[in-house]
Amino acid sequence: MLAPSSFSEIVKDYKVVFFDAYGVLKSSRGLLEGITDFLAWLTRTGKDVYIITNDSSKSPAEMARAYAHPEYGELIPASKIISSGLLAKDFLRSKIKTGNVAYLGTEASAFYIESAGLNPIPVAGCSVDDPPRALALLDDEGFDWFTDVNRAVNLLRRVSIPVIVANADTAYPAGGGEVGIAVGSIATMIESIVAKKFVRFGKPDTMMFSHAFACAHANDDKITKQDVLMVGDTLDTDIFGANTFGIDTALVLSGNTLPERAEIRIMASGVFPTYVCESVLT
Repeated sequence: MLAPSSFSEIVKDYKVVFFDAYGVLKSSRGLLEGITDFLAWLTRTGKDVYIITNDSSKSPAEMARAYAHPEYGELIPASKIISSGLLAKDFLRSKIKTGNVAYLGTEASAFYIESAGLNPIPVAGCSVDDPPRALALLDDEGFDWFTDVNRAVNLLRRVSIPVIVANADTAYPAGGGEVGIAVGSIATMIESIVAKKFVRFGKPDTMMFSHAFACAHANDDKITKQDVLMVGDTLDTDIFGANTFGIDTALVLSGNTLPERAEIRIMASGVFPTYVCESVLT
């Protein structure tokens, strides 16, 4: 059986820490209890902390506000929150350039379309007679799953436009050991129905790790990959992506990977974290 390590002991050996968000620092219900005090402690000990997340439901600035400490204020600035939505935004800006982009997601998630200089339109407001330039799948909330997913399917059956998946996650921790269906699963379903290939952004692709490492290196040009630890709750995104990028990893059992299933999941997947911890608070 796995013998979980103490995260507070592990982290002492690293100068830079990359955290996944959901399942590590928060669930769909909000921040896990004690996380702001934990992040404040890391900051006081001189760690350079970043969040690398497949969450494209809101802007990095709005995400940063969730991590504010009542006494110490902002703990993780927006510039240190690397979202898959930012990569999707860059793609839209360079490939679509002008016009309307339909989306599935919350109104807040449309930030990534607007910031690319494009006009976001909910799928519910789209017409085949005046089709959008692209479709962006941003979040699993903010739309009617039955009506709007069907509308997206039939739009893609009739018009040829690129589809951008800003969050490749298939599930997210909902708290209490349960998970919810993420927009990556919706994308896979629609993709199979319309028989088209979608453009996906987010972990395990190494672009996000590379961007975060470049930011850390800009802060301290003596930083090497050996100084960096990635902390995540999902083997096939957080851990596999960081392993591929070449940095150490800590799998925490507070989210997608259940403690009683961790060992068999690791052995079956062939994705081996450097450490396994019950949570970041141990």
